[in-house]
Amino acid sequence: MIHSRRTRAFAQNTSQRHRQGKTGPGEDPIPTLRFGVNYTPRRGWFHSWHDFDPAHAREDLAQIAGLGLDHVRIFHLWPLLQPNRTLIRRTAVDQLVHLVDLAGEAGLDVLVDGVQGHLSSFDFYPEWTRSWHHRNVFTDPEAITAQAELMRTLGAALADRPNLIGLQLGNELNNLVEHNPVTVAEVDHYLDTLLAAAREHLPPDRLVTHSAYDAAWYGDDHPFTPEASARKGDLTTVHPWVFSGDCARRYGPRSPQVLHLAEYGTELAKAYATGPARPVWVQETGAPEPHIPAADAPEFARATVRNAAECAGLWGVTWWCSHDVDRSLADYPELEYTLGLFDSSGRPKPIAEAFAEAIAEPHTVQLRDTALVLDCTPGTRSVSGPGGAYFEEWMRLRAEGLRPAVVLAERAADEGYLAARGIKEVVRLP
Repeated sequence: MIHSRRTRAFAQNTSQRHRQGKTGPGEDPIPTLRFGVNYTPRRGWFHSWHDFDPAHAREDLAQIAGLGLDHVRIFHLWPLLQPNRTLIRRTAVDQLVHLVDLAGEAGLDVLVDGVQGHLSSFDFYPEWTRSWHHRNVFTDPEAITAQAELMRTLGAALADRPNLIGLQLGNELNNLVEHNPVTVAEVDHYLDTLLAAAREHLPPDRLVTHSAYDAAWYGDDHPFTPEASARKGDLTTVHPWVFSGDCARRYGPRSPQVLHLAEYGTELAKAYATGPARPVWVQETGAPEPHIPAADAPEFARATVRNAAECAGLWGVTWWCSHDVDRSLADYPELEYTLGLFDSSGRPKPIAEAFAEAIAEPHTVQLRDTALVLDCTPGTRSVSGPGGAYFEEWMRLRAEGLRPAVVLAERAADEGYLAARGIKEVVRLP
C-alpha cells in the first residue's frame, strides 16, 4: 500500500528497520539501508529550471515522500549555473538550495549532482565549452578549474542544510568522453580535483561521490575505469541498466540475468575496492520499456530491491526515476518516456506500489562465502558485462542458488583479504 507523507524522523526510523543483519565479516554495520528516487520534475522535465516553480516542486516531492522513500537525487543544469567560465549565477544556486529545503519539508534527504552534464540522452554544455570556444571539459586546465569552483560554490551554499546527503560531481560524466577524448590518467586528475573541491566546504559526515554509466565496468579500454569508480569518493555508485549490453533483450525481461543485475553490479563493484568496508550505492536502476514491458515492471522492481538488499555493504537503492517524461516534449528515446514511478499526470503507476512494498519488507544480508574469480585486463573488461563469459558464469551459479561474491584474480590468493570478506572458497571460470 502507498503510504501517506511522512516526516524525516519517521523516514529514518523506518529505514533503520530495513537493515536486519551486519554488513559482513570485518566490516562495520551500515546503520540504515536507504531507498529513494532520482527526481525528474513532472512539468517541463529539467527545463523547469528555466522558470522554477516551488509549488510544482513541492507537489512532486510530496508524491515521492508518500511512497515511503527517504531521499531524492536532484540535478540542476550546468549551463544555467555557470553560463560563463568565471560566472556562477547566484539565482540558480539559490533555486537549488530552495529545492533542497523543499525536500527537507517533505521529509526527504538529498544528494545534489553538480555538473550536468548528461541527462536522459541529452548533454548540457555551457556555451563557453562549445563551438568557437570549444574546450575539452576533462583536460582543459581552465575548464577543470571552473568546474571545481562550481562544486566549491555548491558545497558552501549547501553545507548547513541538515537534509543534505552530500555532493556528486555530476550524472554519468563518462557519457561525455565521445566529444571530449581523455586518457585514464587525465580522468583520474579530473576526478581528484573536483572531488577535493566538493569536499572543501562540507562537514565530514556528508558524502562526496561521482558516478559513471556501465561502460566504466564493462567497456574495453574505457577511460573511466572500475578502479576509479570503486576507489575515489566516499562510496561506490553503480548504475546497472538492463539495456547495457542489451541485457534484457539478450536474456529476457524475467530472466535471472535481469532480476539479479543490480545485485551483480554491487558485487562487481565490491571486488574493485581496495578494502572490504567500502559501501556501494545502486544509484540508478529502472524499468525502461520495451526492455521491461509494463506488465513485468512491478516484479522487476520487487526482485531488484530484494536481491540487491542481500548484498553486504549496500548503502541503498535509488530508482530512476520519479516521473515520466511528458510526451509533449520531443525527441527523447522511447524508453525515456516510461521510466517514472508516477506518470506525467502525477498518478502512481503499478511499479510505484511494487517499489513501496519492496522497500517496506525486512531485508537481511546473505552470506557469500564462495567467490568467482574475475581475471581480465582493461582491454578485456567486457567479459564481466552481459554476454561475457564471466557474467554468464556468475549468473549461472546464481540461478542454481549460489550467491557468489566477485574477487579479482590478483586478490584470489590473499588469505587476509578473503577472510575479511568472509570468503572461504574461490572458483574460476570453467
